[in-house]
Amino acid sequence: MDASTAITSLQLSFDQITASSGEAALHYLEYQPQLAPLALLGIDSGGNDAFAGALELDHPIPAPPAASKVTAPWCLTLLSPAANLMQVRSVAEFIAAQGASIEAVDTLSRQRDCTVLRFQVRGELNFDETRCACLALAEEIGADLVLQAGDSQRPPSLAGFDMDSTLIDAEVIDELAKITGIGDQVAAITEAAMRGELDFRQSFKKRMRLLKGFPETELARIAPQLPLKPGAERLLRALRAMGCKTAILSGGFTYFANYLKSERLPIDVVHANELEFAAGVLTGEVIEPIVDGARKRSLLEEMAEESGLPLSRVVAVGDGANDIPMLSLGALGIAIHPKPKVRQVAPQSIDRFGLDAALYLFGLNDSQIAGLLGSD
Repeated sequence: MDASTAITSLQLSFDQITASSGEAALHYLEYQPQLAPLALLGIDSGGNDAFAGALELDHPIPAPPAASKVTAPWCLTLLSPAANLMQVRSVAEFIAAQGASIEAVDTLSRQRDCTVLRFQVRGELNFDETRCACLALAEEIGADLVLQAGDSQRPPSLAGFDMDSTLIDAEVIDELAKITGIGDQVAAITEAAMRGELDFRQSFKKRMRLLKGFPETELARIAPQLPLKPGAERLLRALRAMGCKTAILSGGFTYFANYLKSERLPIDVVHANELEFAAGVLTGEVIEPIVDGARKRSLLEEMAEESGLPLSRVVAVGDGANDIPMLSLGALGIAIHPKPKVRQVAPQSIDRFGLDAALYLFGLNDSQIAGLLGSD
């Protein structure tokens, strides 16, 4: 590590950090007042000039093997691609403005392109109002801010995933349409449906009619080419290692969901739409029941009931308007790179990172994640 990126480790009060006006890139922040009255701060060398009288430590504080126990009723997680002291001050001021207090702060990730700070917060918060305010602050400071109940910071037992634009970085129905020369026409309908501007069932039927005559032989060529969403494999592998059951709940097609399950990702269950072929081509008709937003939610709820799980052990992950019903079902409803309408209503939202960033919302730090993934 050269001098320009050397870390200065300081021991000082949390009030000194929030009252300072200095700027510096942030590597970590550990503040556990029930264990020690002073905070531990890791910043780029040179930033310590703003903290006169702070004790400078001889070496960086090692990352803890496990995240600290959550004892507060709320957690507010800052996920930043370029963390700095300004972001910490902004979050601290925001929490104070809600009439709440910071009970602890710990660093879940110290990666140079992903610093994750978890603020444990105590106070009477209106979840929806505070969540919306978090979205506005996140835009202002260039980070993701995720609010959740403190007791939801634990690994789930059941996780339901949308497929298109969530687990894969594509909309399969649009890929089929490109081959038949109507890609733009179908993509426009898909985009409007995902934004919540069109009824999903009606838009699905319309798109299937447009795809009438699509050759069945093309499916096997398309499936291997569908790109995974960044972080999808890491997240699903970690969930499998934790013993969490996973399901694809997709308004897309079973052929591609089953391909993902058998060839690409550790998925346990698939629920999606069936393609109807006759004489080797799509008929343009749909096979009921269509997996729309309401059915996604009911399927996830049924799986929880069949497994004897309370909804507090269930999470859902998606990006489009037809994911909104299931996102509001369990302990967490995580929208990944969501459409604007979805971002405004989803309980949790991650915009700047891949799917594996969800692991930090389960109360894990990088050391624990590495342990789950082995040599990865």
